[in-house]
Amino acid sequence: MLLLLSHWLLFSGWELAGRWFYLMAWWPYIFLVDWLVRLKKGDSLVTGRPREFLLLIPCSASLWLIFEGFNLRLGNWHYVDLVPDLARRWPGYFFAFGTVLPGLFITYQLLEACGLLKGCRIRPLKEPRLLYPLLVLLGGLGLVLPLAQPRYFFPLVWLAFTFLLEPVNYALGAPSLLGDWQRGDPRRLYLLLLAGLICGFLWEFWNFWAVSKWVYTVPLVGGLKVFEMPLLGFLGFPPFAVECYVMVNFLSLFRGGRSWEHPGGGSAIALRLPPWLGLILCGAFCLLMFHLIDTHTVLNFLP
Repeated sequence: MLLLLSHWLLFSGWELAGRWFYLMAWWPYIFLVDWLVRLKKGDSLVTGRPREFLLLIPCSASLWLIFEGFNLRLGNWHYVDLVPDLARRWPGYFFAFGTVLPGLFITYQLLEACGLLKGCRIRPLKEPRLLYPLLVLLGGLGLVLPLAQPRYFFPLVWLAFTFLLEPVNYALGAPSLLGDWQRGDPRRLYLLLLAGLICGFLWEFWNFWAVSKWVYTVPLVGGLKVFEMPLLGFLGFPPFAVECYVMVNFLSLFRGGRSWEHPGGGSAIALRLPPWLGLILCGAFCLLMFHLIDTHTVLNFLP
C-alpha cells in the first residue's frame, strides 16, 4: 500500500514525494519482498532475523560510501536538487544508502525461494587456491587502474573487491562463490547477478521520476540512455550485486562468521570486532563521506 501511495503522491505533484521518493519507494519494496519471501519459505530476513536486518542498514551505507569515495575521482554520477537542510539531508543519505544491501539480498532471497535455477550445475573447480594469485592481481588492478585512468578503467570498480576478497573468504571459511564453484553449484552466483539486474532497473526507474535524484556523466558509453542510465551501464549492476555479497561475507569474518545469511556464525578467523567499535567507525566514515558528497558530488540544492 505504501509503495502504491508513494507513486500516487509523486505523480499527483506533491513536492515532498518528489524530494523523498527514493526512500518512499525502496523501503516499502524491501518489506514487500521480504513478506513474499516469508510466504514462500515460512521465514525471512526482517521477521526471522531482525537484528541482522538492522545491522545490514549501517553496513549497506558504509559499503556504498566506499564507491562514493571512488566516484570523487571517477565523477560518474552526481546528485541534483537535494534538500538544502543538512539536518534532513544527511539522515536521508544514510537511510537511502542503507537500502542497497537489503534491496539486493532480499531480492536474491525471493528468487531463491521461487526455486529459480534450482539444480543447475557446472563443471566443478578442482583447486580454487590455484586462482589466488590471478584473482588478487585482478583485484589490485581493479582498484588502481580506475584511479589512475578513470576515463577508460572506471568499470573495473564493480569487479575489484570480488576478485580481491573472494580468495580471503574461501581461505578463512566465510561463504564463498569459489566454494560454490568447487562444488559445481553456480546457482547463488546466477541469482545474485539476476538480483543485481532487477534492482538496477528499479534504481533507475524510480530515480528517473524523482525530483531529488542522481544523473550520470559516464565517459564513452553515455549516448543511448534508459531512464538516466546509459544503456551499457546496466551491465554494471549484476557484478555490483556479486561484489556486495563478497564484501559482506568478508566483513562477517570479523563477526565470527555471523551475517544476514548465516546468523549462527562459524568462520575460522579469530579476530572479532566489537559491535560498538564497528558502529563508531561506521558513523565516523559516514559523516566524512557525507561532507565530501556535499562538496564534490552534489551539483545543486533545491531553493
